Amino acid sequence: MACGPPHAERISIWDPSDESSVERIDHGAWQDILDGCVVADPSGVSFVDYAALARNPADAETLAGYLKYLHRVDPRGYSRAEQIAYWINLHGATTMKIVLDAYPVDSIEEIHEDVVPMTGPWNEVYANVADQNLTLDQLEHGILRPIWWDKRIHYAVNCAAYGCSHLIETDFTTANAELLLEAVARASLKSPPGIDFVDNDFVIISNTYDWFTEDFGGTEESVIEHLVDYVDGKLAELLGVFACAIEYDYNCGLN
Repeated sequence: MACGPPHAERISIWDPSDESSVERIDHGAWQDILDGCVVADPSGVSFVDYAALARNPADAETLAGYLKYLHRVDPRGYSRAEQIAYWINLHGATTMKIVLDAYPVDSIEEIHEDVVPMTGPWNEVYANVADQNLTLDQLEHGILRPIWWDKRIHYAVNCAAYGCSHLIETDFTTANAELLLEAVARASLKSPPGIDFVDNDFVIISNTYDWFTEDFGGTEESVIEHLVDYVDGKLAELLGVFACAIEYDYNCGLN
């Protein structure tokens, strides 16, 4: 996702599903990659160790092979539960490969083919599924958001920016998707950059809640209600106190 608010525009060709299907898409290679490159900083915020990933050609080859495998899958022949795991993992793996291929960079915004600097790769084609070219923005705002309309999608889809959601080290599957959506939402709000209280004067939250207010109920009040639902008692109490003193921020530095 670019540091700006793309609209959700449903790409209708991805509407079909087969709810009778019990077939599973194999995300084991993605889990192997995550196991080897997702680490935590001293504050507990997870990030991808791109330097280590870049030093290991075998991991880069595994990532490329996994994406080729996903591109051969037509998700419309699977259940909705299988589809959401597929699209989230495809977005995550595609984003990782985009950054890895351009590394070293300080921000994903630096990666672009446009003549305008710092525009990012979000509107460039990096995937082809069922003979359909897809961009990162289409994966997120043309498929995941408008088909599921689940606010937790914003936590599950990580755009390689520090200000984005908490990066989890577990691949999404049909079996764990619901649990992971809940877990990553709660993990993203435990500490900065999710929520930060400044000098007991105001609270800083991600621009995500400003850009996509409609996904969180449509008002600033509904955003706060959502946040209160996903934080512990102390944070919930503080949010109640500072609900009228909100500022937004988004760190586009590489995570």
